[in-house]
Amino acid sequence: MAATDSAATATARREALKQVLAQARACTRCPELAATRNTVVFGSGNADAELMFVGEAPGATEDERGVPFVGRAGKLLDQLLGEIDLTREAVFVANVLQCRPPGNRDPLPIEIDNCHEYLLRKVELIEPTVICTLGNFSTKLLRGDPTGITRLHGQPEVLTLGSRAVRLYPIFHPAAALYTPRMLETLREDFARLPELLALGAPPQPPPGALDDPPPALELDDPAAAAALEIAPEVEDSPSPASAAEDDAPAPAPDQLGLF
Repeated sequence: MAATDSAATATARREALKQVLAQARACTRCPELAATRNTVVFGSGNADAELMFVGEAPGATEDERGVPFVGRAGKLLDQLLGEIDLTREAVFVANVLQCRPPGNRDPLPIEIDNCHEYLLRKVELIEPTVICTLGNFSTKLLRGDPTGITRLHGQPEVLTLGSRAVRLYPIFHPAAALYTPRMLETLREDFARLPELLALGAPPQPPPGALDDPPPALELDDPAAAAALEIAPEVEDSPSPASAAEDDAPAPAPDQLGLF
């Protein structure tokens, strides 16, 4: 019975994640981003992933393809995962923003605020045990603190995001190693600790109702978004520095994305 209940719960979470995807695709909370985006880059990977990565915002290629980390930074991420015996299909990749800021400018505070609920819902439904923040934007946002990645990288801590307690693990964004090769060894050292963190399992979770201000339910901005529930999911991206490192890697077919 327990196995059956677990399967039913996983199925329910996937269906809820599809609804969040539909809502994201129809979102117009940020008028400039909604007007200039080609696609909403929702996130990609395993919907039951124990390990989740959170970057900054989609770059130009990600915006075109709806897939995160499709350039050189993505290849480096795949390489680093391979070095610890993981694959992209085993993890989930998301961003602070789901839409590309025009000209790859930094996300605005109001845009980060508008997209924050989507990120919290993904965390709640995917139920990761470890979240790696990639670079400054996601690290500062999820920690609620201005301390930068240079001081924090490689230092895990337990904190609660929405209704989920996780082990937050800040690391440099892979794009940083493309521009500053000496950071590659630092990235490798930080990645090497991930198996140890994952082996610890999830930290104790807050009891139901313990949170004073849970994230509000998302609402569809357009009734037509309901149709998106029948469409293969789109996916998400890496921070703006990585946009300068995009290449012509072929986009995976929807059934290769592994989101659901």
